[in-house]
Amino acid sequence: MTKTIRITTEAIDEAALASIRQASHAVGAVITFQGLVRGAEGLSQIAGIDYEAFEPMAQHQFQKILAEIEIRWPIESVRLVHRIGFVATNEPSLWVEVASGHRGEAFAACQYLIDQMKLRVPIWKRPIDSAIPAESLAQPAQTQE
Repeated sequence: MTKTIRITTEAIDEAALASIRQASHAVGAVITFQGLVRGAEGLSQIAGIDYEAFEPMAQHQFQKILAEIEIRWPIESVRLVHRIGFVATNEPSLWVEVASGHRGEAFAACQYLIDQMKLRVPIWKRPIDSAIPAESLAQPAQTQE
């Protein structure tokens, strides 16, 4: 099984990711999932979410989850991109692609990956109140000289 995990501050470009997909002739199903930032967290309106990760441990946990998937289902490839830093509402914070011979295995593996990620992978989220301008959060901090 081919495995690609990327944790990044860059925006997720689904079209670019799809354009570099590689699949054998045995692949009959490609499942993609995008997790978008909702505009509310509980009862509060938010501008977005600030994601933080302990990247070495996150990569380690993702590899363990992918090893479990490889044992359970006949999957050809899994690609995952998770954003860190500020992600505005309606923007994707997560993108997953699972390729397999059949849709049932691809759907099951994709759901298992996302469920286990939420339980085990050290990626934390901090909702950002909508009263804070999103533009100020998306830019790196300016230093005074």
